[in-house]
Amino acid sequence: MAKVKITLIRGLAGKSKKKRATLEALGLRKRGKSTVKELNPAIEGMIDKVRELVKVEPLEE
Repeated sequence: MAKVKITLIRGLAGKSKKKRATLEALGLRKRGKSTVKELNPAIEGMIDKVRELVKVEPLEE
């Protein structure tokens, strides 16, 4: 599977509990922080739910 770097680019203020929980599950707590995840259907679904809050970059293997 491919790896992706997910960076939180927007703050959490005023966001729903579901979006906050999704970001927490992705390992993103503060704006500007990044995490690297294996790309699979579950992660893709989480990214789609918070698409407007994160930046996704593919990583070279």
